Amino acid sequence: MTVTAVVFDLGGVITESPMTAFAAYEREAGLPEGLIRQLNSTDPDTNAWARFERNELDVAGFCAAFEAEAAARGHRLEAARVLAALHGEVRPAMVAAVRRLREAGLPLALLSNNVAPMERTGRLGELLGLFDAIVESSVEGVRKPEPEIYRRALVRLSDAAGRRIEAADCAYLDDLGINLKPARALGFSTIKVVDPSAALAELSELVGFPLDGAA
Repeated sequence: MTVTAVVFDLGGVITESPMTAFAAYEREAGLPEGLIRQLNSTDPDTNAWARFERNELDVAGFCAAFEAEAAARGHRLEAARVLAALHGEVRPAMVAAVRRLREAGLPLALLSNNVAPMERTGRLGELLGLFDAIVESSVEGVRKPEPEIYRRALVRLSDAAGRRIEAADCAYLDDLGINLKPARALGFSTIKVVDPSAALAELSELVGFPLDGAA
């Protein structure tokens, strides 16, 4: 066993990536392909999306700022439709893997950039209940890829586990390379989730028991 704790991203890892829904909206609205991704990656620490995920803007403030960023590029979009695309379907194989890790006794954390605290009820609440620690950008006021949020995840996971957990003890899964880079610099073993089955095969190697195909 190479790692003894695992930290997961949510969107694009445990749930389907919102990028698919973004692309569908762009096609429907006649917007250039990849516009939303471009807006999110321009001035990534200070743009509307970054400020929203740090809870520096409310919904109305985000919508106004994001639509203004699009307008500055010559395009008109509905920010509310973009936000609606954030709710991806759960990936059953990933949830099964989380359950298997939990049964094996590995401390688990969820580390998510989000725009509002996650509901602790219903189906999402059941999912969140599988994790020992949950770290959300909208609660913390910091977001990935800022190194501080990874450090906070380690502190919360250590507190929950009752023992000190270092970055070197952890695997971290995310679908965005920009979020994996600082985690890797801190000492995490990182896995980029493109194909979920391939990611679970990598994680199986790190934890020392099979997780892939465990839907």
